Amino acid sequence: MNSIRVAGILWVLLTMVGFSASAQHQAMQYFRPNDQRGINVFETKKDDTTSFNHLKVKVGGNFEQSYQMLRDKNTALPMTETGFTGNVNSLIPLTNGFDLAMANLNIDAQLADGIRVNLTAYLASRHHEDTWVKGGYIQFDKLLFLHSRLVDTLMKSFTIKIGQFDVDYGDQHYRRTDGGNTIYNPFIENYIMDEFATELGGEIYYHHSSGLFLMAGVTNGELDPTVVAATKIDSATGRVNHYAPAFQGKLGFDRQISTDFRFRLTGSVYSDKSANSNTLFGGDRTGSHYFYVMENQNVANGTVISDENDYSPFSGRLNPGFSEEVNTFMINPFLKYKGLEFFGTYENAKGRTITEATERQAIQYAADLIYRFPAHTENFWVGVRYNTVKAGLQGYTQDVTINRDVASAGWFLTRNIMLKAEYVHQEYLHYPDTNILNGGKFYGTMLEASIAF
Repeated sequence: MNSIRVAGILWVLLTMVGFSASAQHQAMQYFRPNDQRGINVFETKKDDTTSFNHLKVKVGGNFEQSYQMLRDKNTALPMTETGFTGNVNSLIPLTNGFDLAMANLNIDAQLADGIRVNLTAYLASRHHEDTWVKGGYIQFDKLLFLHSRLVDTLMKSFTIKIGQFDVDYGDQHYRRTDGGNTIYNPFIENYIMDEFATELGGEIYYHHSSGLFLMAGVTNGELDPTVVAATKIDSATGRVNHYAPAFQGKLGFDRQISTDFRFRLTGSVYSDKSANSNTLFGGDRTGSHYFYVMENQNVANGTVISDENDYSPFSGRLNPGFSEEVNTFMINPFLKYKGLEFFGTYENAKGRTITEATERQAIQYAADLIYRFPAHTENFWVGVRYNTVKAGLQGYTQDVTINRDVASAGWFLTRNIMLKAEYVHQEYLHYPDTNILNGGKFYGTMLEASIAF
């Protein structure tokens, strides 16, 4: 990103601060704050007490800048490949330096009592350097326009969400980094297998006063929908492919057991039997925050794209390639006692491409242990994460394994400004010696500054 682009983004963010400053004190209903107050907030609850007096508009943003000090190595055999020059298994030499800055634009509006809309745009990111709309949705927590006492009573327990939004599969997507929005993530990057996609559809939530809740949803199963009829033959059915809807569900319990102890446990499922191109594990339009690790310069030079950053924007991640069919479930426990919190993940995903007749499997485990201090403000934290994935990949005779260990520390200077640092070590196991990831590992330190409002 050149100096003009950086200056432009800073100008936009400063303009948004000035434009929206008078409205920031007007709280949104059933809303997750964009700043430190949004940490460990998952789906919005029904205990909101914010009153509605008139239309409110909140313009906010996220901006992050990282400094990378990573190194990598591998043991893959030197190879040439048609269409590319030189060894396609050699790694790009890395040095210390600033990564491409990323920024988001967030617009939220309270249209009526219990009705809120959101629009989020990626102003600049690694994957799409130009401005892209992430998505938008409308959320109903009240339906007063129906003038029905029965509906009003029911809506005290229900929430309806419609639009293009983050599929509510699992709880990790509430804690992940999303382009310039890194404020909720105590680490620099997301999971190795990053389950995140925006799809068109609707979700309905039922909340019980005991802490139990239930979500059921249906989407189109696509990040990039199409109305062009399918022509490809599905290898599993032998028939022309069709675009089936995707279904998702979540059952959970979340309660503040005592002043000091919160307990949350959820189970989630997602199923898409047939798709044009499902991207549940590759739907991030911003890209990884580990730049160029385990990548090859000759492949980058030979890739026909407008920006080299796009050639491989997901460095350090694994997409199992379940583009035609995916059936997956996830279990997430979350416990917080005073400043100590644990967040865990078990994920079991099965799926295939349209050229495969049978499903493959990918299993992911992750555990975050975070300690936030001092009491009451929790402006500082230290944390560790262990993340591992074992997956069967198309064309591979043996499952591959990727392990990641991370240690982090951070500081909220204010609730809108965050600094964090981490040390990461990631290794690749069981890749064939003709693959660039054979014997691969990367390691080193990352620094990041983040602003959210």
